Amino acid sequence: METSVEIRIKTMLPHLNEKQKRLFLATEAKALGYGGVSQVSRISGISRVTITQGMKELENPDDDTYNVERCRREGGGRKRIDQIYPEIKAELDKLLESYTKGDPENPLKWTSKSMRNLENALRGKGYEISDTTIGDLLKEMGYSLQANRKDLALKPSHPDRNQQFEYINAQVQKYIEDNQPVISIDTKKKENIGNFENKGVEYSKKKEAPRVLDHDFPIAELGKAVPYGVYDILNNTGFVNVGISNDTAEFAVESIRRWWKHIGLKYYPKAKKLLITADCGGSNGYRVRLWKVKLQEISNALDLEITVLHFPPGTSKWNKIEHRLFSFISKNWRGKPLIDLAVIINLIAATTTEKGLVVECIFDDNVYQKGIKVPDNFLEFINITRHDFHGEWNYTIAPQQNNL
Repeated sequence: METSVEIRIKTMLPHLNEKQKRLFLATEAKALGYGGVSQVSRISGISRVTITQGMKELENPDDDTYNVERCRREGGGRKRIDQIYPEIKAELDKLLESYTKGDPENPLKWTSKSMRNLENALRGKGYEISDTTIGDLLKEMGYSLQANRKDLALKPSHPDRNQQFEYINAQVQKYIEDNQPVISIDTKKKENIGNFENKGVEYSKKKEAPRVLDHDFPIAELGKAVPYGVYDILNNTGFVNVGISNDTAEFAVESIRRWWKHIGLKYYPKAKKLLITADCGGSNGYRVRLWKVKLQEISNALDLEITVLHFPPGTSKWNKIEHRLFSFISKNWRGKPLIDLAVIINLIAATTTEKGLVVECIFDDNVYQKGIKVPDNFLEFINITRHDFHGEWNYTIAPQQNNL
């Protein structure tokens, strides 16, 4: 059973500051007599030195050495590392700076810049320092953990890049003001179908995380899912056509046609025009002939004037669909193995956001042939009007009386 001394000490200590603890424990030690300091130290976990210091304070209450306004006397406590080593920040900065600038003499050049490695490098120079203290110093010096940032381009940006952005924005505003449909389109990354690892984490009971295959080799009989997305900018709605064949221009245009049938007509029953914003490459690239041929076909079939505006090369991440639809789909299925098409379609269709995003997803079992060639003279029959500003990126395809 606990003694009365143990009960008093354990009850009072959490409510006292440093100076009060010293004086209280010193009083208890004096009351116990010989061996009291050791006994109180054992019970409280406070060092004998601290308790002895408290006894001196009790014996000399008028000594100016012990300032009653402070918890500890002036100069007490462990000194900061930069007081012990005034040059420590400069040494740490030198290690990090030479790493980033590629100094081959830097001992960290070929290793990770972890706290432990920084600690070992500084200890090698004679500094007694811990990895925790290094972390505190780095925060004070303005360092933080940074991931690689995709910012450097192999090729210089197109000189009219900004003007194209402004042109797209102006055209989109016109269509929205006229209540005409504006969609952003693209193909999401192909996904292996099967019990494969899917990046991300989800809550599970300890040691009961979903088990997946230890390799990422595609399973031939299951294949890959090809999600083609259409995002309605005005109504914040998404549509995804999930194919299992090839990502071709024919597949891209069929996805747009299905969007119009399932969603577009509902929101825009009187529409006569359709504006599409798309990347520069891929199945819907501005150089793909079959893309324009198939657009002419649905323009004829739907009696819609279709205008396409392509983002400049290397700027696909500014396409609305990337951060308004695809990013949320990825968040919704993170950590969940995409074991079959039903799971993929249900996860995509269940994607929502706080701003009211609604997504419809359907399965496309058509087979789309790759490598279809379109003769040069065939393009002459497309009813296309190229815009004055970068007609290769911006063009309008109008319905024809006689279909192709």
